[in-house]
Amino acid sequence: MPISLNHGAGGEEMNALIKSFREILKIKNDWKNMDNDSATLKIGERELCFTTDSYVVTPLFFPGGDIGKLAICGTINDLCVMGATPLGISLSLVIEEGMTHTDLKKIMSSINTVSVQTEVPVVTGDTKVMEKGKLDKMIINTAGIGFAPILFDKPLESGDVILVSGTIGDHTAALLSKRFNFKTSVISDCGPVLIETNSLRKEIKQAKDITRGGLAANLNELAQKNDVIIQIKEDELPIQEEVRSAADLLGLSIYELACEGRFMCAVSRKNSKLALEKLKKYNVHAKIIGSVRKKNDEPMVVVKTKFGERILPMPTGRLIPRIC
Repeated sequence: MPISLNHGAGGEEMNALIKSFREILKIKNDWKNMDNDSATLKIGERELCFTTDSYVVTPLFFPGGDIGKLAICGTINDLCVMGATPLGISLSLVIEEGMTHTDLKKIMSSINTVSVQTEVPVVTGDTKVMEKGKLDKMIINTAGIGFAPILFDKPLESGDVILVSGTIGDHTAALLSKRFNFKTSVISDCGPVLIETNSLRKEIKQAKDITRGGLAANLNELAQKNDVIIQIKEDELPIQEEVRSAADLLGLSIYELACEGRFMCAVSRKNSKLALEKLKKYNVHAKIIGSVRKKNDEPMVVVKTKFGERILPMPTGRLIPRIC
């Protein structure tokens, strides 16, 4: 069966494409977690984490951020949810001919603000200019490295608890309000999660930042990696009414809405109260949304609703394009 290369391809299609690439790229050496948010390499007693991502968001500027803030936060967060403290970021810009210096300076200033806030420097990069009409304004690629004193890679067990660090879907709602010109007071959650993950370093077993594919993609990845059933309680999801209304208006599933400054994590039940208390210091909307039920030959995510239970599948088909 041919693999879809449609713009905005869903989780299953993209995973199949990436799997086909891995079948071609044979050498792994001592690298592990190559299918996770960051690849890891053990150096002495520490784990080196390495990640990269590309950003093609439209519009470039949205309530609460821009493509520059999105790029540096996204790469920092990919390191953080592995347990790493970021050491440095690379920054590569592909710019469409004719882009204004004003916009470029705004984007670079946003990158600098996050860099200063997190004390993570931009240490290397590259810049290319494409002909007018050959690119939609700008693409940013970032990569990051960091050391993890404690890798968030402990196996999940029955009874473990799933938490989210704040309201979900804010980024998607804020960006689409700008793109489709409808009014909302929602601001993107775009931001680094370094302080939160550092504070939960002893409690977190595994974590994922809730980006493309939303909770649906990330919960399924967690379930599949650990061969477990994860149950989510729908009435416990922290979501703003404006975000829910925007999703209904646009025909989107709240479980597939992307965030850019939120993460979900699994902790043991005995540590769940402490973990939630720590998270609430940074965001009062942090919440326990579910738990790990049991090991299972067929890993899955189950949503408990007021009408019963249903399976939450990995996103398929066309996802919302150009939001991250």
